[in-house]
Amino acid sequence: MNKRPEWILPNLKKAQVRTKNTIERIDSFIIPENAKFIGNGKKYYISTYGCQANERDSETLAGILDSLGFEKSESPEDVDVILINTCAIRQNAEEKVLGEIGNFKRLYRANKDLVIGVCGCMAQEEGLVNTLLEKYPQVRLLFGTHNIHQLPEMLYSVMFEKKRVVKIYSKEGEVYENLPVHRFGKHKAWVNIMYGCDKFCTYCIVPYTRGKQRSRTMDQILFEVKELYDQGYKEITLLGQNVNAYGKDIDPNMNFACLLEEVAKIGIPRIRFTTSHPWDFSDDMIDVIAKYDNIMPFVHLPLQSGDDEILKRMGRRYTSDSYMELFNKIVTKIDRVAVSTDVIVGFPNESDEQFEHTLEIMEKCKFDNAFTFIFSPRPGTPAARMEDPIDFETKKERLARLNTLWNKYALEKNKAYEGKVVKVLVDGFSKKDDHVYSGYTDTNKLVNFTGENIQPGDFVDVLIETGKTFSLDGRVV
Repeated sequence: MNKRPEWILPNLKKAQVRTKNTIERIDSFIIPENAKFIGNGKKYYISTYGCQANERDSETLAGILDSLGFEKSESPEDVDVILINTCAIRQNAEEKVLGEIGNFKRLYRANKDLVIGVCGCMAQEEGLVNTLLEKYPQVRLLFGTHNIHQLPEMLYSVMFEKKRVVKIYSKEGEVYENLPVHRFGKHKAWVNIMYGCDKFCTYCIVPYTRGKQRSRTMDQILFEVKELYDQGYKEITLLGQNVNAYGKDIDPNMNFACLLEEVAKIGIPRIRFTTSHPWDFSDDMIDVIAKYDNIMPFVHLPLQSGDDEILKRMGRRYTSDSYMELFNKIVTKIDRVAVSTDVIVGFPNESDEQFEHTLEIMEKCKFDNAFTFIFSPRPGTPAARMEDPIDFETKKERLARLNTLWNKYALEKNKAYEGKVVKVLVDGFSKKDDHVYSGYTDTNKLVNFTGENIQPGDFVDVLIETGKTFSLDGRVV
């Protein structure tokens, strides 16, 4: 790869730097004169991988493209711009992205003016960017998580100056307000409350790809939520890599419990939040969730491991006992609460006994849902450098045992819904059957149900007839 002087490539060492510098806040979005209307008569397609933060970023990308005159397409065929917004959490996500980019090569062969761009967290990784530049000539635009607002000028350079643009900043980051947005949902919306993370769990690449923890001001968040309320949205999800730490970088007296309460007062029927770190989950947060009916009784509380030594090597800052103490507070104080979790198996040097400790916590908590993964080393993180003699077959066996256990309790929890009537916010028809509707309960249970003359965004009462491991079946009453 011959680096061009105008390219800005990612740098992992720069990405992990944290200073006490004041975070810059930019409130205006300006399209350069030469980039205005470059999308007139043209179409775009966005492919999104990863978490809700990526989904929300894609809404911003779509909003910017709309403002340039482009029209959104639901298919990559016959479009002028393809953006692939990527995730870097696990290796299989990267493999899927590379596979999709490979598939798009045929479209580029047929149309050399096609702009294929890769952005998001994967674009912040040095090795991945080198691979794209060396082996994927169809990728003509590469940018990261810190400069979405520069999309108009970058597109102009690719489309009209015929440049291959690579602009990936490795820095703490800023807070950009008032960027255009194209909401993908009509009744549910994501609301960023903060960006980045300073926890530096040893296995996690996010602090490197997303930058320093930086909160939006409460005024800006409440203004956005009020707009969504006025537009008739029924549910919002407050987003952050660790929402519990909200505000600490702005004011020691500002916290997530205060924000959550102010959001609840606006009156949106359903409020959710993700993701929570057990380290920052305060009693005040629990009290606010319990106090307001429109804050949903559902908490995602990542465990990662039930063994104290593994937790220490993960850099998680809590113990199995402190996790259980928090878990018990949540389920005791919040009526009907459902709790889900994340678990990593096969962390470097995890012994059989240490894995058994994880199973013990899963037995005690009986989670409603769990997202379980085999450890995936992310290049540049401390955990990727740890010696790991555990063979992959052992890791797969542990994952299977873990899944069997939590699936059993998830089924028990869902069976308990049989014969009960639950309120469901309708998303539309089920993905598997266009004669069946689907939506979610306040406790975040997926419900597939029958009924007539129902629209997305409706609240309906559903009698649950069958509880399954991953969903509930019923009918409108």
